[in-house]
Amino acid sequence: MKYTRNEFLKLAGLGIPGTAMGAAPGNFIGPATGNDLNLNFGLTSYTFRNFNLDDTIKMTLRLGIKSISLKAMHMPLESSADEIKKITEKVRAAGLDLYGAGVIYMKTPQEVEVAFAYAANAGLKMIVGVPNHELLPLVNEKVKSTNIILAIHNHGPGDKLYTSPADVYEKVKDLDKRIGLCIDIGHVQRIGLDPSTLLERYRERLYDMHMKDVGKAGETDAPIEIGRGIIDIPKVIKTLKKINYKGNMSFEFEKDGSDPLPGLAESVGYVHGVIKMT
Repeated sequence: MKYTRNEFLKLAGLGIPGTAMGAAPGNFIGPATGNDLNLNFGLTSYTFRNFNLDDTIKMTLRLGIKSISLKAMHMPLESSADEIKKITEKVRAAGLDLYGAGVIYMKTPQEVEVAFAYAANAGLKMIVGVPNHELLPLVNEKVKSTNIILAIHNHGPGDKLYTSPADVYEKVKDLDKRIGLCIDIGHVQRIGLDPSTLLERYRERLYDMHMKDVGKAGETDAPIEIGRGIIDIPKVIKTLKKINYKGNMSFEFEKDGSDPLPGLAESVGYVHGVIKMT
């Protein structure tokens, strides 16, 4: 039986807010963990790139999401160890699992050193990053010495380094197993491939994923609320269940940067509905 987007939203018990910060207090959706498929809901803080850290924490919690990966606008890469400590204490005191940071680009050896020192100071389990190919031997050594996972992110059309998860895998397959993939399903769809197929194919090195939807394939990015686009989200959820995925399913909502919460809440609610029917 197929369900419409509105039926999924109804099943999730979702009330769509009017504005990002002006809706009534409380969670829109409820807890996003402990669902029947044991999928961990996360958030990339880039979603709230136009908001400060305090508002980012508040909006994440209102969605019932308990895990977060911070982008540099919320925890600057140039922060001192003391500054990082204050930021991470604030995030964790709010009840969020600060599991990672990124996307972090690494174009020089110095940027590799900075990224891993930053992650170590923050007590992170993972860096979601994009290292230049020639820096992978250095990255390999840093992963071994720090025990910090590096999940390399694919960026789709126009990305000369890692267009597809296949490009990532070919570069890392012989490196330390703690170097793997963060599969962005939106960028996979944009290059005309099936996200579910690649999630399953690279499951042994899949450490993070960015959950989103796109309105069309091709060079131009076209972010849209999950369930309104062209990605087969029920198939993605079934695939994550099939491969027993234990990482975070981190929402990255890139549409409506000045007011992302309504669309993000709809997206999270849709996924809740899909899970309930899977």
